[in-house]
Amino acid sequence: MKLDILAFGAHPDDIELGAGGTIAKAIAEGKKVGVIDLTKGELGTRGTAETRKTEAASAAKILGLSARENLGFADGFFINDKKHQLEVIKMLRKYKPDIVLCNAIDDRHIDHGKGSKLVSDACFLSGLIKIETELDGTNQEQWRPKHVYHYIQWKNLEPDFVVDISDFIEIKQKAVIAYQTQFFNGDSNEPETPITSKTFLDSINYRARDLGRLVGVDYAEGFTVERYIAVDSLFDLK
Repeated sequence: MKLDILAFGAHPDDIELGAGGTIAKAIAEGKKVGVIDLTKGELGTRGTAETRKTEAASAAKILGLSARENLGFADGFFINDKKHQLEVIKMLRKYKPDIVLCNAIDDRHIDHGKGSKLVSDACFLSGLIKIETELDGTNQEQWRPKHVYHYIQWKNLEPDFVVDISDFIEIKQKAVIAYQTQFFNGDSNEPETPITSKTFLDSINYRARDLGRLVGVDYAEGFTVERYIAVDSLFDLK
């Protein structure tokens, strides 16, 4: 299946938090979008690998994803080496995305920066013809995405561009709340974490509103880039 966008996240819920609105908007515009979760989030304080799997499936339906897979890397301990790169390359060659979205280049959780570099490196390597991969008994052809963008997560990194998600903030919020074990729940008796507070849940809205304010729209999501963004004309910029 050829996808327009393939989004990678170190953990189930990373993508919904960082790029859920952008993905929902792309799908509404007729684009095919898939998600690859690198780990099952098994080290999370709340929930289990099994509950995260169920929640990820619910979020996929809310967003309208064409595909979602989990590579089952070790939460907290995966590294950017040949073994892990090849598994990511297989997904890139399977779905042949034009655009790849991946974790923030620097963030509070150590897996975010690692996942960011791992996917970015794999995007380059996937275009090399002499790297051979096989999936389901079939040899794969090389493929390199045209663009790699990094969504913003815990840290307030300065975005290189923002996407207007004003009409899709509610879908983003619903996709995030699908992870019932991970975020604010006043009835929960499980330990508190930095992302289980009411303040964090509220921040999904007000951070998007603040980015939107800076560009004259209601809500926006920010991304960083690896190379210059080119436009045909100054009039392409909003």
